[in-house]
Amino acid sequence: MGSDSKFGVEGLNRTAAFGELSHESESASDRDRVRRDKWPLHLWLAHPEDFSTEEVVQKYAPLLTEDERTRWQRFRYPRHRREYLATRALVRSVLSHYCPFAPEEWRFQPNAHGKPAAVPDCGLRFNLSNSLGLVVCLIGTGTDVGVDVEPCERAQRIAELAPEVFSPLELAQLEALPNGERLNRALSLWTLKESYIKARGMGLSLELSKFSFVFGGADGIRLEVDACLCEEPGRTWRFCVLDHAGHRIALMADRQEVPELELWEFRPLPVSAQRLPETRNPWFPAT
Repeated sequence: MGSDSKFGVEGLNRTAAFGELSHESESASDRDRVRRDKWPLHLWLAHPEDFSTEEVVQKYAPLLTEDERTRWQRFRYPRHRREYLATRALVRSVLSHYCPFAPEEWRFQPNAHGKPAAVPDCGLRFNLSNSLGLVVCLIGTGTDVGVDVEPCERAQRIAELAPEVFSPLELAQLEALPNGERLNRALSLWTLKESYIKARGMGLSLELSKFSFVFGGADGIRLEVDACLCEEPGRTWRFCVLDHAGHRIALMADRQEVPELELWEFRPLPVSAQRLPETRNPWFPAT
């Protein structure tokens, strides 16, 4: 793929219409929502290990705000500093991939529960998740999105925490599985639940036991939400689980139609965006 000083040329051309669509008003009609639903979701991936050299640090540290720089420098261990810098560099670079603002110009305004929105508002919706080995950013237009990433090696620890973080229905299904399948299910459940609470932008104010991801039946996986959580009328949550580079990733989007998903990888030097091969991971509910 060819490249310019910002990202790959093909990436810029491929997403031009995506960027134009992102400026539509939030008060768009149902017809406009259907149009937005037809645009793909973009999942961006970055590797914190790429941010280990002094050259990369010198290039991306100036993008941080004063508060971000202070927090970054407080991390005791280099691996945590790399993870933080990769996360901030990814979201700023990706937003500038679609909108005419320099990466250092972006500011982020959290809601009451801590979910950030980009300032200035260009109509894009994004969500971040980070780990020591992989950082991800999900980008959509007009409707809310959520994403979570976990190293697959954490499945055992998550399974040990199951009684504290899963609903009674999820626990019953988990216990009914053969021993060899429980760790995989626990990892999927945790990432799905995290992506849902992040998509709703309410964090852990949503009681984890009050919503369930139920496996089986015609839908493959379906989401059941207790009425006490006050889900907004008209929401249609679509979700997907995939594996990449030893990590489990769960995606959540408020979409009436099954989304198309594109995977993109961000590399800091030389600065490039590489579209990854198409994945065949199914979206749920299947019907």
